[in-house]
Amino acid sequence: MTQRPLILISNDDGITAPGIRALVEAVKHLGEVVVVAPDSPQSAMGHAVTISKPLRLEKTKIYGDIHSYQCSGTPADCVKIAVDKVLHRKPDLLLSGINHGSNSSINILYSGTMSAAMEGAIEGIPAAGFSLCDFAYEADFTLAAKIAASVAKNILSSGLPPGVLLNVNIPKVSEDIFMGVKVCRQAHAKWEEDFDERNDPNGKKYYWLTGKFVNYDKGNDTDEWALANGYCSIVPVQYDLTAHNAIGFINQWNITHEN
Repeated sequence: MTQRPLILISNDDGITAPGIRALVEAVKHLGEVVVVAPDSPQSAMGHAVTISKPLRLEKTKIYGDIHSYQCSGTPADCVKIAVDKVLHRKPDLLLSGINHGSNSSINILYSGTMSAAMEGAIEGIPAAGFSLCDFAYEADFTLAAKIAASVAKNILSSGLPPGVLLNVNIPKVSEDIFMGVKVCRQAHAKWEEDFDERNDPNGKKYYWLTGKFVNYDKGNDTDEWALANGYCSIVPVQYDLTAHNAIGFINQWNITHEN
């Protein structure tokens, strides 16, 4: 008898977030689903892991008959502990999300959603992270869930190249004006940050991070362009950060140990 695919699901918004519930419902027919997610929101945690305090892992009944656990750690912690302590075998697929808010462009570096997926890829598990460009708690995940199910089905059928995972962002549009899916490159965009200086009741200064997101990339093949024009963007990314095209350049330097 052939085993059903084992699908690990995590996120960064926390195990009770509407987005992860939508993802669970969207893919539970594709295999055996196990949920291991943070017990509280962990947005913008990046690939942080917990090393200075113990992790807590508690089984829950949030998703009924689906095995689910809440973890006191980060999204990366959740994947690590799931692989080592929860699952009886290596997952066939890891899905993260569906995040409340975009993780396009440079946001992937800060994203806990994508770090959970990245940890899966590091472990050799085909992985994808999903984000809906809507921060509202009451966001409509219908379209995002359908796309997630389709992407998951394709990964289970065709796999992914070694070391590659998918960053999938879904625009905030109704299905009747949705333009479709585009496989894109990551746009050159970043946050122009400002730290608002304030004083607490004791007269001591503190700072509150503010800023705006600026897209410097005018190409029509980027994730930012796709999302702005009503498309879902899929960007294949990798955890190998080597700038291979710079190796020859650096090798021309004369680096010595002498002053």
